[in-house]
Amino acid sequence: MRFAGRVFAVTGGGSGIGEAIVYRLASEGARVAVLDLKEEAAARVAKQAQGAQSFVADVSDSQAMVRVMQAVVDRFGRLDGAVNNAGIGGPFLPTAEFPLEWWDRIISVNLSGVFYSLRAEIPHLERHGGGAIVNMSSLAGLLGEKGLAAYTAAKHGVEGLTKIVALEYGLKGIRCNSVCPTFVRTALTAAEVPDEAWAKFDAMHATGRCPTAEEVAGMVAFLLSDDAKSVTGSSHLVDGGVAAH
Repeated sequence: MRFAGRVFAVTGGGSGIGEAIVYRLASEGARVAVLDLKEEAAARVAKQAQGAQSFVADVSDSQAMVRVMQAVVDRFGRLDGAVNNAGIGGPFLPTAEFPLEWWDRIISVNLSGVFYSLRAEIPHLERHGGGAIVNMSSLAGLLGEKGLAAYTAAKHGVEGLTKIVALEYGLKGIRCNSVCPTFVRTALTAAEVPDEAWAKFDAMHATGRCPTAEEVAGMVAFLLSDDAKSVTGSSHLVDGGVAAH
């Protein structure tokens, strides 16, 4: 129960990797604010995680994030850490053919959404003596991926934000790291990727399979814990060895 008495906020906590993170943190004693754009999804996850509470949150709205983080602190009395996990995918198309509306949406959620979340979270962490932040990046935040111009650009930006926050707030007791998964089969990715493609994705990994959402959650839990109290400003792959090629 290494998180007993601690409060964490998880954006995009209503499904997929975010849902797995909520359950992992709650299982180790944390009280978790489940933030999601979909009210029913957040409520469903919060109901299944002891000590959790659901909140509706649009990470692409800067003022909404300020309000919801204040609501989290009003509800729980403090904030000890956050997982900025909310994100979306998009079409696989060459850069010159990439739709402008998709570029704007992906950057708004996957990059600006992380910035808005950090901006809303950090003052509360400072007020309560520090804490830990994990930004959900991607293997595409460290490498290039053809057909994913907006997603790759956004995740590279998340890597930069992670380092800046670590440098700016380390002396105030705030750590900030990123987690970089490869393909993880969730409801979101399963809807975007044909079934026949998953066997190909599995074969790309040295382990012979894509990692699970629960395995990504395990890395997040480590980075939020005191076991990682000297770890900050760094990127942590959960990629089954893909990047070793």
